[in-house]
Amino acid sequence: MISARYAELLISLTRRDAVSYTVEPLFSPPGADADVEVDPGSATFDLDALEDKLEDVPGYGALLTQCLFADPKVRTTFDTARAMSTYRAVPLRVRLFIDASAQQLHALRWETMRDPQDGSSLLADERILFSRYLRSPEWRLIQPRPRGELRALVAVANPTDLASYGPEGRPLQAIDVAAELDRARAGLGTIPVTALASGGQATVKALHERLREGYDILYLVCHGALRDGEPRLYLENEDGTTDVVGGEELADELSGLYVPPTLVVLASCESAGSGARGALSALGPRLARAAIPAVLAMQGKVSVQTSASFMRRFFAELGTEGQIDQAVARARGEIKDRPDAWMPVLFTRLRMGYIWSVPSSEAGLHRFEDMDSLIASIRDGRCTPILGPGLIEFLAGSPRDLARSWATCFRFPMSPDDQDDLPQVAQFLSVRKGEDFPRATLQQYLRDEIQKRYSADLPDTLRGHGAPLESLIQEVGRRRREQDETEAHRVLANLPLPIYITTNPDDLLANALLAVGKQPVVELCRWREDTYDWPASVFDEEPGYKPTPERPLVYHLFGHMKHRDSVLLTQDDYFDYLTGISTNPGIIPNCVMRAWASTALFFLGFQVDDWNFRILFRSILNQEGSGLQRIRGRSGSRTKKYVNVAVQMDPEEGRSLLPPYARRYLEEAFGIAGFTIYWGSSQQFVKELWAQWGTPSGGRDNVYASATSD
Repeated sequence: MISARYAELLISLTRRDAVSYTVEPLFSPPGADADVEVDPGSATFDLDALEDKLEDVPGYGALLTQCLFADPKVRTTFDTARAMSTYRAVPLRVRLFIDASAQQLHALRWETMRDPQDGSSLLADERILFSRYLRSPEWRLIQPRPRGELRALVAVANPTDLASYGPEGRPLQAIDVAAELDRARAGLGTIPVTALASGGQATVKALHERLREGYDILYLVCHGALRDGEPRLYLENEDGTTDVVGGEELADELSGLYVPPTLVVLASCESAGSGARGALSALGPRLARAAIPAVLAMQGKVSVQTSASFMRRFFAELGTEGQIDQAVARARGEIKDRPDAWMPVLFTRLRMGYIWSVPSSEAGLHRFEDMDSLIASIRDGRCTPILGPGLIEFLAGSPRDLARSWATCFRFPMSPDDQDDLPQVAQFLSVRKGEDFPRATLQQYLRDEIQKRYSADLPDTLRGHGAPLESLIQEVGRRRREQDETEAHRVLANLPLPIYITTNPDDLLANALLAVGKQPVVELCRWREDTYDWPASVFDEEPGYKPTPERPLVYHLFGHMKHRDSVLLTQDDYFDYLTGISTNPGIIPNCVMRAWASTALFFLGFQVDDWNFRILFRSILNQEGSGLQRIRGRSGSRTKKYVNVAVQMDPEEGRSLLPPYARRYLEEAFGIAGFTIYWGSSQQFVKELWAQWGTPSGGRDNVYASATSD
């Protein structure tokens, strides 16, 4: 079921010819399963006439509105969408998308638009949720955290020598640091706030160091200007004087973060552009296009009073509802009578618009109701977790991050769309530089990234080029488990399970099991030819070995970095793996085969379009006796003995262009194979699992007893 909380109107503008543009509206009625097909219209924008009216805000807005809605088809679509949202008593979410062919339209002041019916300010209506929707070449998945885990960084730059930087000899107005901090803290409510409160604290270096710790919201208050199309921010040096920072420098700092903020709020003059042509180069849209999912910025020289009133209401609404475009709409209502009310602008590539992760019930999806069944299977030892690369992204980023890094470094010649496909990029390196090169380079990449990310936490013995990769991973994993009770490997290790399957090439899970007193047995899938020198197998050394919760099997399906030639990395590796297990079913141990066929399975840390998941899922389906195979092959009843769970990030804030249809497609595809989808992150799932496991109907006490029984 699709959410009935909003009506959705996406207006796309693309260049048609030298003077006109195609206007393509796409309307989604509230609660509907399908979009309304609307014939495209056309529009012509008189850019010179608009520029002549820059000082006449109502006149500018009226002319811009007239240009956009001149075609009756476009006007009728808008009027119908608003009438339907009014009838259903829901807000109308309007998203404006400007195609790359129409870049000059980014400079227009869309927030000044008037109501086509009565000429009043269109966005003063709090029932209109307006944002500028930007597509980004950045493919990092957006993974909002639960509300209770959000953190905000508030930086207020008030240099001591602002008077020297005012335009035309007029000194810049000092910023009330205490008032800005109080306003942010009051609005953010229970969200913890870390402050860089002027006095030499609001430096670029301090911002970067703090943001590396992981913040969901960055609220930056400072003066700024747009000079020759380049945004400038007046931050601070360590001595408190002004540091004029270029927008490109700050954008690079933020986009280079492993986990950038979900929302950046720029309370600085001209941070969204001056309203003149070329405003796309200003900081707000630049951040949104680079890596930041949502950017709230100011266009033009917004007054301190307007900014203060707007931000006070914005943060209050954000802290209550968590919905960014709704908070912006209500904050606009707070300043609707001010002459610069049009200056706040929201750039976003979020579709639902939440700052925190939303339970499936709020998103209009079915609630996940199978946790009790899964916990019952765990309690009985009839459950097998399967771990994917998402669980180890904290070490060095995602496979896509690695692929892009290699594609840039080694001049990958294929399509830009293939540059984040790790098996394809690794295949290129294997052909050009030798079969061992990608694996050796992977080890060094992991070593360098871990040292860069965790340099402050590592002992001296683990710093430097020659530090053992195994020791680095062990140290970082240990610290994470100690700091977070619900760290995924720690939680999984504390469950009474006999078999764990992982596609990751690390010892994080084995180390977690050792830490709770268990004795894991690590085994590799022997997918390569017999000529490969595999390590000794427990099934050869102990023919009678049977996995137990006290001595569980950790089965590395896709190899281990200790034996780097065993790691699946290139396209050829994945094809050879499939060939190997298809022609020699005995490669997979009988106990693993039985686990696939007769226990509840749950996948953690996968994306459905990744090679790891596709190959893994196919290999399980193809195995004789697989419970998934039996379910898939039955056209009648699909009764299943155990609940199988796939934890999947909601496609809504990831890479899907049509989130509702993507959800429905995934539900149908997984449903055929007997799976229930948990919509959310692996971290959320593990936290919910651990919380429910600790209830009287769960079994947390039994887990710790099992973990310490030896």
